[in-house]
Amino acid sequence: MSLSGRKMTLGRRISVYCQGHLRHALGSLGELWRLPLTSLLTMAVLGISLSLPTVLAVLVKNSAQLQQQWTDPTEISLFLRDDLSDARLQGLQSRLKGMAEIDRFEYLSAEQSLQDFKAMSQYGDALQYLDNNPLPAVIRVIPSLRHRELEPLQQLKLKLEALSDVDIARLDLDWLMQLKTLMNSLAKMAWGLAALLVGTVVLVTANTIRMAITQRQDEIRVMKLVGATNGFVRRPFLYAGVWYGVIAAVIAWTLVSATLVWFDRALGEFISSYQSGFQLAGLSGAELGTMMLASVLLCWLGAWLSVQRHLTAIEPQ
Repeated sequence: MSLSGRKMTLGRRISVYCQGHLRHALGSLGELWRLPLTSLLTMAVLGISLSLPTVLAVLVKNSAQLQQQWTDPTEISLFLRDDLSDARLQGLQSRLKGMAEIDRFEYLSAEQSLQDFKAMSQYGDALQYLDNNPLPAVIRVIPSLRHRELEPLQQLKLKLEALSDVDIARLDLDWLMQLKTLMNSLAKMAWGLAALLVGTVVLVTANTIRMAITQRQDEIRVMKLVGATNGFVRRPFLYAGVWYGVIAAVIAWTLVSATLVWFDRALGEFISSYQSGFQLAGLSGAELGTMMLASVLLCWLGAWLSVQRHLTAIEPQ
């Protein structure tokens, strides 16, 4: 046989191989729609199982973004000593400028602090009856981007409070600690729920394929009797698992998107009171692709386990 003949034979074999896989893929999809109610119920269960940990993961991602936006204006207020001279004040400011942890700072004299208090408080007019200004001079310190997380903020606050010319350093960390605790709890819930529902997806798919094998066992016996290999018989069931994974991922994506729209509307007023313009972000293209790939792999794994377990037990009599 000539070299060109061998090349055509190889090309033909590849073509037949691909046509066989395409035929089994489309045929397995047709088998699913022969029982539309059963198939859709199974896909709905799989989609819900995938959507629950995905929603939690997306909420964790949005919480991290929200935390970053809320920590952007975080400042440490340095209340200065009353006996601080101008020379010592200049020395303190020079020292603050040399700190890499500080992005910028603003100095407010005692008189400026008093005017700000009058402008912001309804009790500001009462201060005019006092003989002396009770408010100290303040330096508002804005940390650098690398020091706006919880632990670096605490360390910077302690460092600034240790300065001899600083009386008190104040940093309101309660809300930030609560937000971080909530994020950690959501992340743990997402991982725990994901681990639980991974098993659910595999088991539901395996049981569905097992029932399909049971319903077609006579057909499988005939196919084996005429020489079909286990790989040939296995192929449509594996493709059925793939289709379950693809459609379940689409259902999960729809549920996640609808849930986020509802959350965005429900929490919009609360979020806007702290950070106007923030909107919940949905799944990115990479995250959607990851979810779909995970769904396909898990359903394929469930189908493969079921086929390996039950197909070998069906032999022609």
